[in-house]
Amino acid sequence: MPTAYAPGSVTTVFAPREDGEGSFGVSFAVEDGVRATVEPAAETTVRLDGKATDFEPVEGVLDSLNVAAVVELDAEIPVGRGFGASGAATLATALAANAAFELGLSREAAVDAAHRAEVAAGTGLGDVFVQDRAGLAWNTGDGDGRNRVERDDRIEYVSTGGIATESVLGDEASMARVADAGRGALASFDPEEPLETWFETAWTFARRTGLPTPAVEEAVGRVAEAGGAATMAMVGETVLATGVEGVLPEETRITNEGAHLR
Repeated sequence: MPTAYAPGSVTTVFAPREDGEGSFGVSFAVEDGVRATVEPAAETTVRLDGKATDFEPVEGVLDSLNVAAVVELDAEIPVGRGFGASGAATLATALAANAAFELGLSREAAVDAAHRAEVAAGTGLGDVFVQDRAGLAWNTGDGDGRNRVERDDRIEYVSTGGIATESVLGDEASMARVADAGRGALASFDPEEPLETWFETAWTFARRTGLPTPAVEEAVGRVAEAGGAATMAMVGETVLATGVEGVLPEETRITNEGAHLR
């Protein structure tokens, strides 16, 4: 039974594309992710950490490939809290299904299938592209959108709850604020600047969207008092910090290893 792994990813700033097929943004992949094991079956079932669950983008990508399978997902990242877990699960499933059913898809085709399933489910607008390439990735609307640099910055974080991505992506008022704030923030992005500087810009963006909760505001404040910089994961009640040690309870790193078969 083929198993594939995809890293989690965090989007710091984004703005939806006008065609609705994705987004512009600045994101990075993290070393913790999701494993997917795929076994051909008469009908599709999905289990997350051993428990049966409805997982629309995973089921959708299998449907688009015209296959059915039992999918076992093992998540090392919080689900539904801004770490791109649905994208990682969907991309890992696409790669494992390609091997399990000997579909002969190119990597680009498998990634594209995962992306389309995510967009259709309303659970993401571009996470799988970051999880495919890893590192610090950005698309500010210039060039071909495949910009990437390798980084290994240490990140502290805390997750206090989930914000349903589809509730934000499907809300016109929320997305109008995101689009307006995102375009301004992305125009100032410099991949050579320290991560702390970008997190400060990203936090200004987050506040303009109206998405931060009181718990997020409090955690960002604690990081600032300790001399670091923090922002909110898009989209989740998760705070990410850099430039501090021991302020937030969890830690990870930016990874440069993209999704792959195991």
